[in-house]
Amino acid sequence: MAGKKPQRRKKAEPKVEGVLGVGLDGTDGHTRVTRTEEMVVVGGSAETHERMQETAIRFGESLEKRGKKIQEASVREVIDLLRDAIERSK
Repeated sequence: MAGKKPQRRKKAEPKVEGVLGVGLDGTDGHTRVTRTEEMVVVGGSAETHERMQETAIRFGESLEKRGKKIQEASVREVIDLLRDAIERSK
């Protein structure tokens, strides 16, 4: 057995199952919750929640254009698409 190298386990690539958006500026007592296939958006003022909704929609559209579900996209791809969706929602 001398000379055998121990087998290394290949680390599994991290996967994104979904995105959670949380708004912390809601002070009017309303409970706001929006769900898409890819995201759950909770809280925030009416304005903040609306902006998070727009981001969720744009993010989903970008994934759809690529023909992917969120679970099929790499972590880097999800981050890039989310950043782009946030910028377009401003």
